[in-house]
Amino acid sequence: MEEGYQNRTAFIKGAKDIAKEVKRQASKKVGRSVDRVTDEYSKRSYSRFEEDDDDYPTQGSQDGGYYRGDSQAANDDEGGHSDSTEGHDEDDEIYEGEYQGIPRAESGKGSLAGGPGSVRAGAQEFSDTGVSEAERRKDQEELAQQYETILQECGHGKFQWTLYFVLGLALMADGVEIFVVGFVLPSAEKDMCLSEPNKSMLGLIVYFGMMVGAFLWGALADRIGRRQSLLISLSINSIFSFFSSFVQGYSTFLFCRLLSGVGIGGSIPIVFSYYSEFLSQEKRGEHLSWLCMFWMIGGIYASAMAWAIIPHYGWSFQMGSAYQFHSWRVFVLVCAFPSVAAIAALSAMPESPRFYLENGKHDEGWMILKQVHDTNMRAKGHPEKVFSVTTIKTVKQMDELTDIGTDTPMWQRYRMKIISLSQQIRNNILACFNPEYKRRTFMLMAVWFTMSFSYYGLTVWFPDMIKYIQKQEYDSRTKTFTKERVEHVTFNFTLENQVHLEGHYFNDKFLNLKMKSMVFEDSVFEECYFEDITSIHTIFRNCTFVASLFYNTDLFKYRFVNCKLLNSTFLHNKEGCMLDFSDDFNNAYMIYFVNFLGTLAVLPGNIVSALLMDKIGRLRMLAGSSVISCVSCFFLMFGNSESGMIALLCLFGGISIASWNALDVITVELYPSDKRTTAFGFLNALCKLAAVLGISIFQSFVGITKAVPIIFAAGALAAGSFLATKLPETRGQVLQ
Repeated sequence: MEEGYQNRTAFIKGAKDIAKEVKRQASKKVGRSVDRVTDEYSKRSYSRFEEDDDDYPTQGSQDGGYYRGDSQAANDDEGGHSDSTEGHDEDDEIYEGEYQGIPRAESGKGSLAGGPGSVRAGAQEFSDTGVSEAERRKDQEELAQQYETILQECGHGKFQWTLYFVLGLALMADGVEIFVVGFVLPSAEKDMCLSEPNKSMLGLIVYFGMMVGAFLWGALADRIGRRQSLLISLSINSIFSFFSSFVQGYSTFLFCRLLSGVGIGGSIPIVFSYYSEFLSQEKRGEHLSWLCMFWMIGGIYASAMAWAIIPHYGWSFQMGSAYQFHSWRVFVLVCAFPSVAAIAALSAMPESPRFYLENGKHDEGWMILKQVHDTNMRAKGHPEKVFSVTTIKTVKQMDELTDIGTDTPMWQRYRMKIISLSQQIRNNILACFNPEYKRRTFMLMAVWFTMSFSYYGLTVWFPDMIKYIQKQEYDSRTKTFTKERVEHVTFNFTLENQVHLEGHYFNDKFLNLKMKSMVFEDSVFEECYFEDITSIHTIFRNCTFVASLFYNTDLFKYRFVNCKLLNSTFLHNKEGCMLDFSDDFNNAYMIYFVNFLGTLAVLPGNIVSALLMDKIGRLRMLAGSSVISCVSCFFLMFGNSESGMIALLCLFGGISIASWNALDVITVELYPSDKRTTAFGFLNALCKLAAVLGISIFQSFVGITKAVPIIFAAGALAAGSFLATKLPETRGQVLQ
């Protein structure tokens, strides 16, 4: 009997191999008609064994959803397969759980040990080239209901809190990235001699990078997994953040910050989707809102590090005049630490089980859910509780495979895989605009755009207005000298905030001094000597220099506007821009302190939104916070002082954060798992585009008028709050 059983098994394996080959060859000629050919061939192959199937012993059994193999038959003469896996081959994706007592998926493959019905199911598998969208939708609905029940059994405990802090580091890295360029720009513009257009580009480049990153990594996370996509994106962010702290040229620094932004752009869409798939419905809104606090922590971390590092000019070194490593570069390096820490911590965490189940990987999903259950039960003092789930619904997969022959070159295989992946991503993005999701997608696009346009526009406009107020106050103290004549005088002290008109300087010496905000206009310098000069915001306009000598100065050509240089000489000019914080020490501290207060001010809004999100609902939180933020915009008209603008900045940030938290939660809950990060990434990319537009438009009105930015911000928030009420409420619903 044993010999007959082995012969029978060998014949079945051979028949299946032949059936596959028939299918592959026929599919190239007759397309979908291969189903009938394969089905007929499979039935003929198995029919001879159906009548006497009970005469042969089986080595495995199915009971209660579990599928276990005989441990004594774990290794056979053929190379290590248990008897219960006889009839499988490598292309059948051997069920791993049979060695571990893991429950088999409802939609899993049949086996010989299951009897004739299972044999027919196995044969039918070869004849099906795909499943309809309706079948997938039904499977997804059943999975959503069962998954919520499983999460209830797993409970909320140590595992979720561990994942909370791990993903919080990734979100913290995103918050840091937003502030890095803004904090280093005042120093970098001097270190790299940046013009005004270059400064603007450096300020916006991180948003362009994050826009690309959100779109790219969000789409990939639905195809290759949340954890893997997040690890790759954070790695790119860490690598190019590290490089950007050492590169010297403006172009290479800009390129590194762009790619750093591309990397961190995937953080927000993946983090919220990833964490939501470990939370039950009664915990989801609250704990996703608590997670938002790490973005605030990232801002506080960046402000504190900038405060502690950048003003200390002594924290630097240089190798000649070609390579300089100033303190702001140390700050850029330190800001990469949260991303590196997130990578290290995330490496110890599992993939989302929901992602596995949506992609037909029953065993992997079941094992992770069991890990969640056991971790929480042990932490609560109930290690004896057993994970009672035996079978989890998995979603049937569409036939998206491409036949790649073994003789195909490797580079072409990778090319075909990339093309296939790109097509899948494209289809997933277009699916967000299907009739079922089109209305909510357009509504969310409008809400994301209006909120981002107003929020980022105002948060950048506030510091610019504070700088403008400071400049006005500084300009009010400017001293003006007209038609002065100075002869045989040595200047060896700092010259600051002065305007000299129609002056005449004869045989004067300017030695070892600093010129800050100095203007010389329509003046004559005759036989003057300039040595070791450092200048900031200094310019000579319509001046004449006769027989003058410039030695070791940074008075470059662009500082001389319509000037005449007669018999004058420049020797050993300083290279690059000289960086000196001694004059800007108080201003630097003020910038970091203002941003620190603005970031800290969102703490009350975070707490309120977390406590009320599951009580009053997402829509009320979103619309209510947007309306209050809209009203608060009109108080900006009264911000005529530095302290008044700081207070208004804190007020606006504290109110608007609740609407951001609600928008993050509702975006996660409005899309099914196989489209969640794709949709979130697309909307977050649109958010960054709106941020670029808002910043560019609002900055153009600094010093001109307050009315236009206020009207733009209030109008956008009002429109966003109105559209938010048209979205469906997701409180109390299972995660799709």
